[in-house]
Amino acid sequence: MVTMGQCYYNETIGFFYNNSGKELSSHWRPKDVVVVALGLTVSVLVLLTNLLVIAAIASNRRFHQPIYYLLGNLAAADLFAGVAYLFLMFHTGPRTARLSLRGWFVRQGLLDTSLTASVATLLAIAMERHRSVMAVQLHSRLPRGRVVMLIVGVWVAALGLGLLPAHSWHCLCALDSCSRMAPLLSRSYLAVWALSSLLVFLLMVAVYIRIFFYVRRRVQRMAEHVSCHPRYRETTLSLVKTVVIILGAFVVCWTPAQVVLLLDGLDCKSCNVLAVEKYFLLLAEANSLVNAVVYSCRDAEMRRTFRRLLCFLCLRRSTHESARYTPSARTGASTRIMLPENGHPLMDSTL
Repeated sequence: MVTMGQCYYNETIGFFYNNSGKELSSHWRPKDVVVVALGLTVSVLVLLTNLLVIAAIASNRRFHQPIYYLLGNLAAADLFAGVAYLFLMFHTGPRTARLSLRGWFVRQGLLDTSLTASVATLLAIAMERHRSVMAVQLHSRLPRGRVVMLIVGVWVAALGLGLLPAHSWHCLCALDSCSRMAPLLSRSYLAVWALSSLLVFLLMVAVYIRIFFYVRRRVQRMAEHVSCHPRYRETTLSLVKTVVIILGAFVVCWTPAQVVLLLDGLDCKSCNVLAVEKYFLLLAEANSLVNAVVYSCRDAEMRRTFRRLLCFLCLRRSTHESARYTPSARTGASTRIMLPENGHPLMDSTL
């Protein structure tokens, strides 16, 4: 019998799942196997792509600029999200019932912290791009100290939202407020998280729309003095394409999860959120893979660095394998791939 005001710190995971009406399977169902298989695939891809982005930023001195520090932080947050989701995949399905309350909160906290850091960094990148564009700078001269403080702020906010449920924002002492998707968390927490993500998206829309109209006005003014060179039209179209890709990727990956979180947070009794929650969470996790493509792979210099790193690994492997058959003197110079210091200008496609 449930008593109002009583806390249930010694109960099992099954107790809270039964209270919320969420099924806790005792065996592997086909749906569980599909979700885990897709989740492991996405997690591995997220880990590999974001490790490559971090390695590229660390190895290329041209990327030692404020915007690339933020891109590196985005890759780190997404890498963390990959680790968190990988941890979830190894502690889901029938294994959920074997978790302690502390273990469940650790599993949930890892996800909440990493995804919050990723979303917050997306907003930080948008704000930095806005500042640099308004200052008519390709790469802003934002002091490194301020960039570090911005990154620290992102992680403090992420850790706050990630750790708060385990310490206070749970429903262990108020079972009537437990959510269905996360049976140990309060519905108000899910609602706040969903609304916060929605607010971040609206701010990103406002920032990128302002950037777009500002750049378009400048392009039109320049075109009046240079007989409307086709390159200016290409610049406008490229900007439109970039803005659509950035906002479109965020909408596609995050909107479904935000909607079900908000519906559950508002206690929508007629909404069958449990039928789609795992797939929508997987889609949100896929955003950590999409970020690497949208924010990094579209940069020409970044792509060249990727090729250099991958070719270096391939050549190193082939050199190691052929060392048994060829003299070592032949392998020294052939494995070095150098990028010219004063080659192509560093193109900024991270708007």
